Amino acid sequence: MNRTYRILSLASLSASMFLMGCGATTTLVSTPVENIDTVPLKISELSDAEKKSWGHADLITDTIPGMSVDKAYNEIIKNKKGKTVIVAVVDSGIDLEHEDLSGVLWTNKGEKPNNGKDDDGNGYVDDIHGYNFLGDAYNEQLEYVRMLRLNVGDASERAKARILLDGEYPEALQNKQQYEQIFQVVTNADNTVKEALGKETYTKEELLAIEAKTEQMQQSVAILSQMFTYGESIPSVLEELEEGITYFADQVNYNLNKDFNGRAPVGDNPYDIADVPYGNGNPKNQVDSESHGTHVAGIIAAERNNGKGINGVAQNVEIMSLRAVPNGDEYDKDIALAIRYAVDNGAKVINCSFGKSFSPKAEWVYNAIQYAASRDVLIVHAAGNDGNNLDNPENPNYPNDHRFGAVEFVDNVITVGALTSSYGSKMVATFSNYGAQNVDVFAPGDDIYSTMPNSTYEFQGGTSMAAPAVAGVAALIRSYYPNLTATQVKHIIMQSGLRSKASVILSGDAAKSDAFNTISKSGKMVNAYNALLLADNIATGKMTLESNSK
Repeated sequence: MNRTYRILSLASLSASMFLMGCGATTTLVSTPVENIDTVPLKISELSDAEKKSWGHADLITDTIPGMSVDKAYNEIIKNKKGKTVIVAVVDSGIDLEHEDLSGVLWTNKGEKPNNGKDDDGNGYVDDIHGYNFLGDAYNEQLEYVRMLRLNVGDASERAKARILLDGEYPEALQNKQQYEQIFQVVTNADNTVKEALGKETYTKEELLAIEAKTEQMQQSVAILSQMFTYGESIPSVLEELEEGITYFADQVNYNLNKDFNGRAPVGDNPYDIADVPYGNGNPKNQVDSESHGTHVAGIIAAERNNGKGINGVAQNVEIMSLRAVPNGDEYDKDIALAIRYAVDNGAKVINCSFGKSFSPKAEWVYNAIQYAASRDVLIVHAAGNDGNNLDNPENPNYPNDHRFGAVEFVDNVITVGALTSSYGSKMVATFSNYGAQNVDVFAPGDDIYSTMPNSTYEFQGGTSMAAPAVAGVAALIRSYYPNLTATQVKHIIMQSGLRSKASVILSGDAAKSDAFNTISKSGKMVNAYNALLLADNIATGKMTLESNSK
């Protein structure tokens, strides 16, 4: 869930940043439903409108690696009526009053609100729009820090955890201090320039036009000129720096603080799955900074064509909010019970935009995933934001569908890496994990515009944003072709995507470049238009799915 931040240093203020080469035109291998020859690189900058909706664009028409969502609605869906699909969002709390989400919330019709009773007998009190497994808690440790605090897990895992904490805590503290220093340096320079210009905002051109007669002004212009490489304006750079300070402060104060106990307000034993009930029936976000679930929900199903904000990928969706992911690592108990809740209460797709590298009670989650498979429920999982190859056993990622073996133990989980809007060598997001066996597909996930608390909208990036894009496509298929199984939907998404032989940069490191079609199991980027065409062919018996998704 946590965002990955660029690590800046004071020395970097005068260094050249983010040098990236251009890729060559690539050839896409024909898919089961569409032949594609060559696609030119998009050279021009995205317009504001394109930036806010690029994930819905069409690669052929727009030369942007979106999912052809608009094309799917215009040419396939049109005015067709589909079946309502419940999509569970296992995440942080959601702003249930958001102008673009309030109309698409799942409502438990068997429950009477706020009467303190379990009216429908499902084991959860007042669960009108979902359930809150975190109660009044939000800030949390990372799992491996909890393992050290509580002496949980086997000795070898705790030994790894100790080494990791000894390295990461001082690094987080140093990063926090560096961000604070840079913020102060940039603020001072900004104040100097604003006073000289006599205005509160200025462009890069106005900055460079200043005749710097003093050493202070020369330094201020140099610092701010460098900062314009990080953002379009100095206020936006300062905002990002403040977010970085908050991010690293959270690491120091909560995530990596061995003495912190974020679970105390809940009152249960999180390592005893039989210790129930706990939590409450209100899965709303508790504070404005708890925004992750709201952003994810909007990508899936923000109300379409209502004249507000954004259009979600899928219509005919009801969002079930399951608050189970804190500001830190999720508990296995909460995730296992949230998946089971979603399955038992009618969800057909579960979005899981979270993950961690230690999981002492992983079997609880594995069992819940198997339960979902037995009930024909598709789980869409974010691949993670470490820039790692998940096929490497040194990069464990939980939850997963393989238990670190050679064979998947279920066939209802699809793991998603993140794309950028820049087709070519830079189309894999620098933060995205990848893996020829353990990542299934890629989808738009970098700089995605979506819903935020208090009926606002912002850009966020992560595989957390790519997963709900795919969950939206899955919901479309399950809406218009409800007789298709979760396994069929998974393989339709994988087989109908666009495959590119482009050489792409991985982890932001040109030395790790590889062919795009080799860094996921399908070798493809998700395409809603193709997926619906293939779904129709499968549903009508005109085609059969391949035995594998290569």
